[in-house]
Parts: sequence; C-alpha cells; structure tokens
Amino acid sequence: RRPKSSLSIHTVPFLSKVQIPFWIFQLKPSLMEASSPLSLQLQDPLPESSPKPHNLKKNFVTSLMEAATLRTPSFKEDTYLVTHLKPSEKKALQDLKDRLLSSSDGPNSMWGIQLLSGDEKADVILLKFLRARDFRVSDSLHMLQKCLSWRKDFEADSIVEEDLGFKELEGLVAYMQGYDREGHPVCYNAYGVFKDKEMYERIFGDDEKLKKFLRWRVQVLEKGIKLLHFKPGGINSIIQVTDLKDMPKRELRVASNHILSLFQDNYPEMVARKIFINVPWYFSVLYSMFSPFLTQRTKSKFVISKEGNVAETLYKYIRPEDVPVQYGGLSRPGDSQNGPLKPASEFTVKGGEKVNIQIEGIEAGATITWDIVVGGWDLEYSAEFVPNAEGSYTIAVEKVRKVTPSEEAVHNSYKSKEAGKMVLSVDNTASRKRKVAAYRYIVRKSTAI
Repeated sequence: RRPKSSLSIHTVPFLSKVQIPFWIFQLKPSLMEASSPLSLQLQDPLPESSPKPHNLKKNFVTSLMEAATLRTPSFKEDTYLVTHLKPSEKKALQDLKDRLLSSSDGPNSMWGIQLLSGDEKADVILLKFLRARDFRVSDSLHMLQKCLSWRKDFEADSIVEEDLGFKELEGLVAYMQGYDREGHPVCYNAYGVFKDKEMYERIFGDDEKLKKFLRWRVQVLEKGIKLLHFKPGGINSIIQVTDLKDMPKRELRVASNHILSLFQDNYPEMVARKIFINVPWYFSVLYSMFSPFLTQRTKSKFVISKEGNVAETLYKYIRPEDVPVQYGGLSRPGDSQNGPLKPASEFTVKGGEKVNIQIEGIEAGATITWDIVVGGWDLEYSAEFVPNAEGSYTIAVEKVRKVTPSEEAVHNSYKSKEAGKMVLSVDNTASRKRKVAAYRYIVRKSTAI
C-alpha cells in the first residue's frame, strides 16, 4: 500500500586571508555543455500568517552573496542529430572527416568507436571536438589529432582494467555513483581527505606518485565515459559534483592544474554540469565578482551550493536514492548487492511543522525496513509502531531524539508481533527553515507456515 501522510503544522515566532580554488574559474566553456535540469518545486518555509523577519539594510557582502546565487537561463544540451545542424555546421563536420581521412596513417578510434566509420556514434565524437573549437575545422582537427596521440601514449583505451592500487581512495576522493534525473552518470569529487599531511605525502609526495594519481583520476573519468551512449538523443555527457569542504587549496594546486589540463585537452564537451557543494561563504562572494567576466553559457554550467544546503541542491538534479548518504541522500555502498531498491518518496518539512508518515497495513509477523533522511537534519525524529487492536500499547521503536546536521540517513527495521502501522515522525517546529526529505520502506511478510 502507499503510505498515508498526516501533517500537523505549528508556527513559532522568529528568533531573532582566504584563497579561492583558482582552477574552478579556468574551466573552458568547451569542457562543459549543459542540459536543462529538472527542478523540484519548493514550498514557502512558513504559512503567510507567520511572523516575518524585520527588513534589514543589506550590506555589500550580503548583496554579493545574493548575486552569486542568481541563476542564469539554462542552455539546452546541443543536438547531435546531423539533421538538426545548421548548413555551416554540417559542412564543418564533413570537412573534418575529409581532412582526418587525408591526414590519417592508420585507424583512428576513441572509446571503441571508429571515427571514420560514418555512423552516428562517430559523428557525436567529432561534433564534440568541433563545438570545443566553435566549428573551426583546422583547430578542431589539431585538437583531435593531439588527443589521439595522447590516448595512444597514455594507453587510455586499456586504463579501466588496470589495478593502480588506490583502494583507499575509491568511493572517497573521486568516484562514479548513480545518475541524475535525466540519466547522466554522476562523478563525485572530494579532496578534503588530503588536509591530512600524511595522506597528502603518501599520494602526492613526489612526481612519480603524482603521475600515478593522475592516471587513476583519468581511470575514474574513463569508467564514467563507458556509461555514455554516444548516440544522437542519448546521454552523451556526465555530471560533476565537487565537494569543497576542507579542501587544501594551495597543496592541490599542482594536481588541480594537471587534471584540468588533461580533461580540457582530451575530453571536450564531456561534462553537462558542475555542481559545487559545501561552498564557503567567501567562495560565493568571489564568484559573484568573477561572474561578470564569464559568458552566460559558461555560468549556466555552474551550480553553487553553500554549506548546509547540500541535500536541497542535489535533490534538484539527482533523486534521493542516488545521492550518497554523506550528502543527505539514501545511497550507501553495497546497496545494489541486494537487488534493485525501491525508489524514494520525497517531501518537504516546512519551518514550524511536524510531519508524521504513516505506513499502514502491516500484518502480524511481518518485518518492515525503512530509510529516512532530512537534509541538514537538526530536528527531532522518532519511530513508533501502533497496533490495530483496541487497548494495545504503542511501541516506541526509536525514541524521540535530536538528529544533528552531520548524521546520515536512518536505516532501521522492526518485526511486528501483531497487525498495525508504523509512524515515522520528523519534528521541525523549533526551526523556521524548510528542509527537503525522503523516505522509502519495504514490508516483508512472515514466512512462517
């Protein structure tokens, strides 16, 4: 059965030497062709009758931070259908093929696709290089030939199968996990672990270690590219989510430069959108200063999410069951080993509101397992089982407790001894802030005969 949800709303009175990661602003538009995201409709945090904070005179920093959150119109991902190209673009595509053929001294392929095969997959790749150079055929050919040479020297075609020995970084520093709402594979990047000097020295201590790390980072990207369709109308780019929390900017300057250079030169048009999360306040201020110098097209690729706003931002683009638990989602390592998981139900918890999720129709002997998360938590949560039989006592499965912002999704189960319903409660009456939330559950009937 679908759970019934009951809401009880209570309003409360209103209580009343930094460096930016420079490489972020060096991203070329050619690296990041964006698609339009699907956004959730967010509700007002309180009913209109609730008290409003006093109007305060905005200072300079506040104005800059607000400017940094403004969204420019999203640019739709470019078409790879030849029939949709302009006449000049069709001509450029054919010219690139002819010039590649005349200058070729052997088979040219990328990601298992022969570039001169004449099929639509080859056209997708060639169009990426053309768009990276604004359809200037000579520049596109030069970029393509350099990339082919680099892939051969780097042995990029076989890199996915290599064991580079970075087990400690898998699922932690850079990893592919899940898809966005439109089907793009998502790559997460988090370099905060390198604030530990011992870890930093172990990974970046000398040139050889740095080269090995760069090879591993390319391997992660190649794994993501293997998930792409390379087909007109298909999924032809990935999403990058970069966590700026605790990132040692100065120490990673050299590695960042190398990664950026490799990706820009050899993976054009492979990133649909870059989402920056746990962004410090000063980043937003500096971004607002830099943004006038960026093109509208480039700015549309960036999503800036301040600290404490991670889940709300990611839910706009990625379903909660695909967002890692450390970022306010329900996805845990190893989840897929238990088979396909039930999609999550999303809801919002307004400021001054308590939400009770009632899961009814639980039979005697059945086991109910649930996951629930609220972005940023900082509210009270509890779970209780309410028997159907008159006179039976309600059972406190999880007593009321304050859940801190740093806690991950709740995962629990309960075996009922009698028929009844489970009630999951989240109490946000002590806050004015609206929060995104998600839950899912599964009920397994008793196997006893």
